Amino acid sequence: MQPPKRQPRVLLKLSGEQFAGDREYGVDPEFVNRLAQELAETIEATGVQLTIVVGGGNIMRGASVAKSGIERATGDYMGMLATVINGIALVDILEQNGVSARAQTRLRVDSVAEPYIRRRAIRHLEKGRVVVIAGGTGNPYVTSDTAAVSAGLELECDMVLKATKVDGVYDKDPHKHPEAKKFSTLSFNQVLTDPHIKVMDNAAISLAMDNHLPIVVFDLLTHGNIRRVIKGEAVGTKVE
Repeated sequence: MQPPKRQPRVLLKLSGEQFAGDREYGVDPEFVNRLAQELAETIEATGVQLTIVVGGGNIMRGASVAKSGIERATGDYMGMLATVINGIALVDILEQNGVSARAQTRLRVDSVAEPYIRRRAIRHLEKGRVVVIAGGTGNPYVTSDTAAVSAGLELECDMVLKATKVDGVYDKDPHKHPEAKKFSTLSFNQVLTDPHIKVMDNAAISLAMDNHLPIVVFDLLTHGNIRRVIKGEAVGTKVE
């Protein structure tokens, strides 16, 4: 007998800067609340099993503080701790909007989040809970983009959604160059070999390519885009 087909399962990568909303620093509760409402609508409409990996650049970026005299590894751990702040804020606001959610982290901060355990995370997803993963990979010198692709593979996600402030990937910065060309699809090789194409860092792209995990880059600020991507509509740029 064939096992029952499971619901679609996706990983959403949120940068720390998005948590700041219109602010220059910190967490904007109004923006996070709007995002939580959209995620609640998306889950109800699609039945998706959702994992979210969060960055921490709105609070601390390890590579940046390392240039100011702090050791790079220490700076990266500081950045990972910043992702925990974003993660527990998102879980709190999701649950205020009626979405059951759990915070997991690859750094040990047991007072505020569960340790990341793959099988426990999958069980949460199967029970309809959103799993928010913070702490990067738990190791310095690795970006949260790579952490997102790694978690997407571990949790058997169908794709990774890379949320941005533009509606896809362009051959040059569309804010500076009105003639910039948008790509509807890209191959992993194109992304790795063209220095003008920015999607994720090369380690994340290589990991996704080696394991055939598609990445969709889309505009988070357009309401309904998350639902449209999950339903297979042509939104943003798909890298596969």
